Amino acid sequence: MELPENSLFAILLRARRRVSLLVALGAFALVRLFLSEGYAFFTAFPFIVIAVMALWRQLRVPSGARLDAAIDALRAMTWEEFARALEQGYRRQGYVVKRVEGAADFELEKAGRLSLVAAKRWKASSTGVEPLKELVAAGEAREAVECVYVLAGEMTQNALGFAKKSKISWVRGADLVKLVRG
Repeated sequence: MELPENSLFAILLRARRRVSLLVALGAFALVRLFLSEGYAFFTAFPFIVIAVMALWRQLRVPSGARLDAAIDALRAMTWEEFARALEQGYRRQGYVVKRVEGAADFELEKAGRLSLVAAKRWKASSTGVEPLKELVAAGEAREAVECVYVLAGEMTQNALGFAKKSKISWVRGADLVKLVRG
């Protein structure tokens, strides 16, 4: 089951664990003013669980030197190795993955929703607007609900602006490592 993106629990899962702990403490204190400690703990418990889940997620994602080493390892892969790793990562997330030719490299299908993923230029140190425009055109032609751009490097400011305006999501950094390595 997936949480709605803007629900309180989804937001707390994306935030640092201390935010959830502060919310738990605040909920406990507020309820404790009016009710017994048992009710206060019962009210705070979901926020404590969210804090533990956030901690677990943060521990699984590499950071700093570990992240740099993981990105370097991804860049050392051949296209075929990287594509296979991406396919496996998306399959673990429940997608049906199909390789395609053109601006997109993969079609992802989940619950009747089609997404396109472009990843061939993942090694580029900087990505401009052109591959993103090609991806958007391919997405419109195939009536995709989402376009995803995968990269190990950076996006230019123009590319970032275009991606946001065109609602292209991107996978890079720790998210990329997590996707590929599972």
